Amino acid sequence: MSKIETRPVSALTIAGSDSGGGAGIQADLKTFAAHRVHGLSAIAALTAQHTRGVTAVNVPPTGFLRAQIDACFEDFHIGAVKLGMLASSEVIEETASALAQHAAAAGLQVVVDPVMVATSGAKLLQDDALQALRTKLLPACTILT
Repeated sequence: MSKIETRPVSALTIAGSDSGGGAGIQADLKTFAAHRVHGLSAIAALTAQHTRGVTAVNVPPTGFLRAQIDACFEDFHIGAVKLGMLASSEVIEETASALAQHAAAAGLQVVVDPVMVATSGAKLLQDDALQALRTKLLPACTILT
């Protein structure tokens, strides 16, 4: 009997990091693990937040975001990408460009979960980003939440 080699299913989350651990990349990785999916992450924003609200947001340079995304695709077989907090039009455009480059991966599923406002009411999506979201990411998405 021959042994069938299987690679673990991997999913990439591109989103914000929640210092309180209740949302963003931290929540995505917990969800992936609960479903026995190998979770990968590319941090598109860093938030300082807790249960009472968001106190600060930092958006790393888009080149660093791209490096994270490329590194994941270069080493893992990614079956799905989940997009969360992408705070600016520049971040959205860089993400869309990276996904277009790597979309040759057969059957890549893209879930867009646009985080516009935190549960506490803090605005997390810049005004100019909504149009980029509509034109750059929604056409490529499989599921919109």
